[in-house]
Amino acid sequence: MIPFRLLDTATEYGTTIRLYQRGMEYSIRVDKAGDLMNSRQHHSEDVLAELACKPVAARKNAHVLVGGLGMGFTLAAALSHVGKSATVTVAELMPAVVRWNYEFLGILAGSPLEDDRVRVVEADVGNVMKEHKNGFDAIMLDVDNGPDAFTIDDNDSLYGLCGLNNAYDALKPGGVLTVWSGFPDTAFTQRMKKVGFKVEEKRVRAHKSQSGNRHTIWIGVR
Repeated sequence: MIPFRLLDTATEYGTTIRLYQRGMEYSIRVDKAGDLMNSRQHHSEDVLAELACKPVAARKNAHVLVGGLGMGFTLAAALSHVGKSATVTVAELMPAVVRWNYEFLGILAGSPLEDDRVRVVEADVGNVMKEHKNGFDAIMLDVDNGPDAFTIDDNDSLYGLCGLNNAYDALKPGGVLTVWSGFPDTAFTQRMKKVGFKVEEKRVRAHKSQSGNRHTIWIGVR
């Protein structure tokens, strides 16, 4: 088997991330924790965007927020489910991830950053939500490994009661929040309900072929 080749390394916010390539397969790895994401496994990210954007797709001038750019798959799926008048804001904390999407990864998801509807903000998605009260029709959170986050310690504030209240307040009435996680988390479901969301939980395979690990997606409706 062809080994992975290291393309780039970046240390930001005290975290070292590395981009690897093997043929057309790419991997982003975090410190010593192994794969944070891999280009071969993105079906659940596609579903994350579909579940958030489809219910609001008919809204005129819809504004949706993608928390976490990753390899661009969630963004590309969101663009496929919203109208031509929509705006899709992407909040990505790590500048290197944005740069890698422009330099290496764009082709994987059809170069979604080149879409005129896209606005990239290099910032914490939690802060973006705070700044947009009643501002979004849908929000997708795909940061780290979900509520059991390991890249940025402050991600607990995103998935705790304070963070969920910020997400609730950032949504317009009837707006949809979807949250991706590598693992189920009963306590997180209860926190979503506590802040007022109508909650549904789905288990989705990593691969479209219905193979690979099962990931968890929460759908919360304001």
